[in-house]
Amino acid sequence: YHRGRMWKKFLAKVWRASPARARRLGVWLAEPRFTVTAGAVVTDGRGRVLLLKHVFRAGSGWGIPGGFIERGEQPEEAIRRELREEAGVELAAARLVAARTLKRQQQIELLYLVRVAPDGDARAASAEVSRAEWFEPEALPAALARDQRRLIRRALESGARGAE
Repeated sequence: YHRGRMWKKFLAKVWRASPARARRLGVWLAEPRFTVTAGAVVTDGRGRVLLLKHVFRAGSGWGIPGGFIERGEQPEEAIRRELREEAGVELAAARLVAARTLKRQQQIELLYLVRVAPDGDARAASAEVSRAEWFEPEALPAALARDQRRLIRRALESGARGAE
């Protein structure tokens, strides 16, 4: 016990005396790596939800818009960019409703509830997307993954609570 405690004190002293660059490298080597993505449950003025049929997504391909946050980009900026790139729509308002970690992909996902500009006619605007469609929340595609349904429900419930 005593030897272990002395060893920790010694390592702490060495750590504090190390240059900042060496400490950053040490943290970088020791800590797990995660990618960070931002997803959006997008609604229009009629309360419909925008879903995209992604070419590279497993299963049916249907899902909410989103993607990786680029270096130096703020999450809301990423959502704005992804909506423009994937569906050709402009963001009017966005609110962060959830954050979660996905262990298998080593990913942190930020979920936003988004309203698009009133003239937001969605269309497949990228090679990654084959279709863009609006759905009533109670009439989502049957093949939509359970996880995507949970995210949509969570965001819409959060929006209903936020409006009270």
